[in-house]
Amino acid sequence: MTSATLSVLAVAMALLAPAQAARAGSSAIKAAAENSHSAREASAAGQYTGPGSCGSSSCHGSVKLLADSRILQNEYSTWIIKDKHSRAYQALTGLMGERMARILKLGVKAEESPNCLSCHALAVPVEKRARTFELADGVSCESCHGPASAWLGPHTTRGWTHEQSLAAGMTDTRNLVRRAEKCLECHLGNQEKFVDHEMLAAGHPDLFFELDSFSAVMPRHWNVPRQQAPGVPAEDGSWAGVREWGTGQAVELRAALERLAGRAKGKAWPEYSELQCLACHHSLGPAEQSWRQERGYPGRRPGDPPWNASRYVVFRYLAKQVDPPMAQELDRQLGYLAGQMSKLNPDRDAVAASAAGAAPLAHKFAKRFEAMPFDQTITLRLLDDIAGDTENISAQGERAAEQAAMALDSLYIAYSRVAKPADADRIRAAINGLFRQLENPSNYKPDEFARQMQVVHALLRK
Repeated sequence: MTSATLSVLAVAMALLAPAQAARAGSSAIKAAAENSHSAREASAAGQYTGPGSCGSSSCHGSVKLLADSRILQNEYSTWIIKDKHSRAYQALTGLMGERMARILKLGVKAEESPNCLSCHALAVPVEKRARTFELADGVSCESCHGPASAWLGPHTTRGWTHEQSLAAGMTDTRNLVRRAEKCLECHLGNQEKFVDHEMLAAGHPDLFFELDSFSAVMPRHWNVPRQQAPGVPAEDGSWAGVREWGTGQAVELRAALERLAGRAKGKAWPEYSELQCLACHHSLGPAEQSWRQERGYPGRRPGDPPWNASRYVVFRYLAKQVDPPMAQELDRQLGYLAGQMSKLNPDRDAVAASAAGAAPLAHKFAKRFEAMPFDQTITLRLLDDIAGDTENISAQGERAAEQAAMALDSLYIAYSRVAKPADADRIRAAINGLFRQLENPSNYKPDEFARQMQVVHALLRK
């Protein structure tokens, strides 16, 4: 029996009890029944019911799409078969999870550690778990959409609106800013959920993110565009990916700055996971072959690891298109922050103040991007700006190059659907060549990546 059924029965019983009490003429019994109903209702509200409650073939568990509907109806099937989120908990129970738990001296298995479960499962308090909830389901429906107990039953009724579900506790993932924030709780981290240098040393993968690319790989289980942003002219969805890319970049930058501001006030400082990992962890060879030494160390002392500014390296091109004065101010603030963070022992107070001061600007851009119309002109200009800045982007390391590759991929997919360029296959192959340059990060060679970017740029300009 699902929690929704239990809730319906509880309501029915509560309604019946007062009626019987009234017939019996006992106000005391009536008051007790009403109090009991209120307690049951309060305890059920905000509970997590687990993905099985959504998995019926008549709900979201169909194997084929529902025609003429904004709901695909195969969302659960897509998640359980294709989405890695459904296997997030199992990642803790394998050999890598066991080894990391041993190295980190957790004292418990990885699948029992609150730090690991906070992102690899829906680790909500026991009192928030309905009888149908299973921790081993991993990152499931309610991880993104919120606790379903209050809207699970009602949202299937005729006339029920999305706004009513939101009022009942559903997370508004149609809002791009909110959606990106939800993703970044784990794909970047915050003060409660994080991957720090200690965890990286124990074997956890480094974290990077790009909303549009990650959504495509997920894969998406929703219609695009899901909903027009307020004030945006109607579109056919052609530029939804560009909006996702831009909004996601801005939200990620803001979240990274907020996390950095918090870490600067924490116990461990400097926190090395905020820096460019591969500035230290790279393959060593003869000094005369070192591109890092050849380039030098602008803005920092040789030997001081630089700040990881990859979350701004590509995003800045869109910021300059949309609001040049605000982009210039963000440039100034992040330049100062990069200088502080690229010292051997960054000043905590200066970093915290600088990061906290720049975060609101990134948020303003996120709101602008979510609401503004995108088109072919903006997208092509972005492609040209990013692909044309080969030397600057490639020299800033593997993570910056990675963001550039994902950006060009997302933007070109949107552009090619509308423009339908004659040499689309060649451009597609050239962009894929960028990703091949990143397959072995410690062997990253900026000159080779720059040459491949030049190939992409030349093809885009034909």
